[in-house]
Amino acid sequence: MKPVLLAITFLSEEHRAQLARSYELIYAPDAAQCAAAIAAQGATVQAVLTIGSIGLRADQMLSLPRLSLVCALGAGFENIDLAHAKAHGIAVANGAGTNDDCVADHAWGLLLAVVRGIPQLDAKTRQGIWRTALPLPPGVSHKRIGIIGLGTIGRKIAQRARGFDVEVGYHNRSARSDVPHRYFSEVKALAAWADFLVVATPGGPHTRHLVDAPVLEALGPSGYLVNIARGSVVDTAALAQALRAGRIAGAGLDVYESEPAPPAELIDLDNLVITPHVAGWSPEAVQASVNRFVENARRHFAGEPMVSPI
Repeated sequence: MKPVLLAITFLSEEHRAQLARSYELIYAPDAAQCAAAIAAQGATVQAVLTIGSIGLRADQMLSLPRLSLVCALGAGFENIDLAHAKAHGIAVANGAGTNDDCVADHAWGLLLAVVRGIPQLDAKTRQGIWRTALPLPPGVSHKRIGIIGLGTIGRKIAQRARGFDVEVGYHNRSARSDVPHRYFSEVKALAAWADFLVVATPGGPHTRHLVDAPVLEALGPSGYLVNIARGSVVDTAALAQALRAGRIAGAGLDVYESEPAPPAELIDLDNLVITPHVAGWSPEAVQASVNRFVENARRHFAGEPMVSPI
């Protein structure tokens, strides 16, 4: 008998077929379908596949009496109730390391796009406006980047900074002994030092609105913000006010608090580049994440150590 897997996040048809070869797959990619699947088939479910922004609550786990494994695609797991899982002997794993390069690439893409004004230049060019009628866009090289969260993705972002001769500073809960970059114990001090502030920290209650009005004020009118982490880390209202008032120069966002709805306070702004939470999505990255789940789950059900347990 194949183990029963409940997948409560979006999966392509190809990936559903891949999982169905090893599992009895119940596919419920939205909240209503998830609730219906748990009500109808919860007694059979042995594993759940989710993502950090969806997670899995304690009450949902209690409705799955045979559940022994919860896995998150990608690195994030902030909305999985880890304490409940641990107390009930439920193993938890994620896809750490499977999409780091893709996210770091996207972070730099957003940074280059917003600093150089590439979307606006594209629109002006299509209107027949030549460069002599446009303001000069700032450069990126030889400046300073502050990274909030120097985990695996943050370090990839820092690694790419070397190619632009950009100096790196960072904020973590504590300083790292394995990197040469300057450490800042306070986010506000990092923002004041940096030309570019990139958010790469996990989401959850401990980092909610870590980037607030005082941090944006410290970043200043020539500073740029990029967020490829979680929308909850940035105070959207404060960001909208800062962008409209020119207290920061611009922002590039792949994540935002209103997901999946676009942030109404921001979408009319010209000094914003925004994408729909796709930084970790590429054919290669998503396939690697699915493959990681398959291997974690295989090992779990075989009684072996998982590749990336939490």
